[in-house]
Amino acid sequence: MERTWTSELPRRCGERVLLKGWLHRLRRLSGVSFLVLRDARGLAQVVIDDADLAAALDRLHSESVLEVEGVAAPAAQAPAGVEVRQPRVRVLVAAAAPPPVPLFQPTLRAQLPTLLDHAPVTLRHPRSRARFEVTAATMAGFRASLRARGFVEIQTPKLVAAATEGGANVFGVEYFGRRAFLAQSPQFYKQIMVGVFERVFEVGPVFRAEPHDTPRHLNEYVSLDAEIGFIRDHRDVMAVLRDAIAGMAEAVRIEAAGAVALLDLTVPEIPDAIPSVDFRDAQRLISAVTGERLEGEPDLAPAHEAWLGEWARREHGSEFLYVTGFPMAKRPFYTHPDPADADFTNSFDLLFRGQELVTGGQRLHRHEDYLAALAARGQDPELFSGYLEAFRHGMPAHGGFGMGLERWVSRLVGAANIREVALFPRDLSRLTP
Repeated sequence: MERTWTSELPRRCGERVLLKGWLHRLRRLSGVSFLVLRDARGLAQVVIDDADLAAALDRLHSESVLEVEGVAAPAAQAPAGVEVRQPRVRVLVAAAAPPPVPLFQPTLRAQLPTLLDHAPVTLRHPRSRARFEVTAATMAGFRASLRARGFVEIQTPKLVAAATEGGANVFGVEYFGRRAFLAQSPQFYKQIMVGVFERVFEVGPVFRAEPHDTPRHLNEYVSLDAEIGFIRDHRDVMAVLRDAIAGMAEAVRIEAAGAVALLDLTVPEIPDAIPSVDFRDAQRLISAVTGERLEGEPDLAPAHEAWLGEWARREHGSEFLYVTGFPMAKRPFYTHPDPADADFTNSFDLLFRGQELVTGGQRLHRHEDYLAALAARGQDPELFSGYLEAFRHGMPAHGGFGMGLERWVSRLVGAANIREVALFPRDLSRLTP
């Protein structure tokens, strides 16, 4: 008999079905017992009216792996309005111990460290699993949106010879007797590949050796990156990013509809034109209300991002806001300056629900400009020779962006801590599981 998924039971009423999954819960009553079976697509209620079978199942630990053959029948109180009757149950694998946290409860009642310590089991919980269904749909939407716009997907090295941003917050590794680093981003390589494909994107891990311990940072995360050639300026990049975000949101609505319903999510509508504010104007807006003196500050604090998020909702009805024109002092050496004021840049951040989600902008594209930018920061061009070779041989005006996948999902599902939406997160203290 072909296997039936739990999600398919409503279409199989009156038929004999074969289910495979985990013993989610067994409820023993005086005259009848109910086995709740869980598979990757949902839950199924199985009616156990054989006392000996119920007793045998009661001796099993939850999470034992079972095969159940029976008849699908309508039942208003069961998941999806269908239950399985007249079952034959076969134990495929008996769990050796009970789960560290009860998985049958609607929400997991344990502290985050406990959930992370036992992630191989706690990730099985339907609500935990649903977050990663949202993650999978997000990546699918990102890819589909950019492919539809002529982008080519690439995979770049994660072992590199120099720090991409030229900073010290990198993980060093031993590489056959030489010093190498884990890549902070695919920045150099995706720019190089503009000279090959013009439009490229990547979905892959990046590593940041920053010693912060906050609810919004990880030391390894998945970055959604894109780079676009033949642009006019950073506004062309912002337009592509808007479409990518719209594709991600639409994929979550359609491909993760069950997860959206289970988590009771509000997937945002993406405006045709995301509102935008210049960095200096944003500082003036914040100062006028809070009284803070922000002139000369090179970046926005988290509290300022939250304030701007509320302002965008109130003034524009948008959960998204572009902040453009950040100071050059806060941007990497490859950032293109604002032609009207070289102290500022053709760059942007995209805020989502009051938190930075994306950083991007226009890049330098002339070889001589790179030499000047590196010299101004006291950096040796020889350390970047492979990267600079692309610009010696003609590169168009280009730009791109990088987005933290976990940051997006965290804001979307309302997680209190980004670790809730990271598979096996890595931070200051966690290298296992």
